[in-house]
Amino acid sequence: MAKPTARVLALLETLQSGGRWTVADLAGRLGVDERTVRRYVQHLLELDVPVRSVRGRHGGYQLAPGFRLPPLMLTDDEAVAVVLGLVAARRLIPSVVLDEASATAAAKIRRVLPEALGRRLTALLQAARFTGPDGDADGAVARTLLVLADAAAARQPVVVDYTDRHGAQTERTLHPYGLVVHSGRWYVVAADAGDDGMRNFRLDRISAPSPRPGTFAVPEGFDPVEYVTAGLAATPWRQEVEVLVDGVVDDVVQRLPPGLADVREEPGRPGWVRLQLRAERLDWVPALLAGLQRPFVVEAPEELRREVAAVGRRLTSAAAR
Repeated sequence: MAKPTARVLALLETLQSGGRWTVADLAGRLGVDERTVRRYVQHLLELDVPVRSVRGRHGGYQLAPGFRLPPLMLTDDEAVAVVLGLVAARRLIPSVVLDEASATAAAKIRRVLPEALGRRLTALLQAARFTGPDGDADGAVARTLLVLADAAAARQPVVVDYTDRHGAQTERTLHPYGLVVHSGRWYVVAADAGDDGMRNFRLDRISAPSPRPGTFAVPEGFDPVEYVTAGLAATPWRQEVEVLVDGVVDDVVQRLPPGLADVREEPGRPGWVRLQLRAERLDWVPALLAGLQRPFVVEAPEELRREVAAVGRRLTSAAAR
């Protein structure tokens, strides 16, 4: 038997709220026509959910008295993974995951867990604290993500409105190859049908996605993650940073966020590597370099040398106090 769709589950949740619902009310609530509502009800009946049909002027649908979904059977490890995953997601990807959606989804899961496990999870969430602040999410971004995910899976073109980093807005036809989360932000790796070029598009800069007829092929062996990290490392920024680090490539790379910088062996200087990165601002770079825990030499820009020296003075002063 096919799995119930999201709207069928939404219908079940509406009926579980109690009372009698007319077909017109259900159609308006679910955003479908009345014929589709009847089809969803039939689907619930096939799943052995006792939906009663009430005829007459004030007729409609209601659940049989006393019906409750059976408890959701998860192990302790599975329940913790699911609920904490929902809570953590709105901090790791705040541009997509709505606070309200995360909270209500977690509450629904806890309601259908066995009582003892649900009570323990509630206690865990009350006690847990996160160092990162909650971010503001936009429900439109979540909807855009779903449309693009469908298009990528179906290999279907999609037309979007895109705002670039300079604020210029254009309409583009994209062939989405894949979706990647990097440093708390979603990217769409796509070919731009307008110029046959391929690039990374930030999801929060995309709006009004609309699928179009047609199909496209993805190059064999294409890796969206590799493309995103390489592309971000090569993006032109205001500041070009060049630093020599006493160490080996693998060790230095492991101490850096993925895709942030290009690290290569320094010719003619054994035991040293060259770290290159790009940034709009330099105030965070001294802390990054200190985190390498290796001797380093700033080659460029001169402003970064002053930033490193200023941080050093502040730390020395704080230690003296």
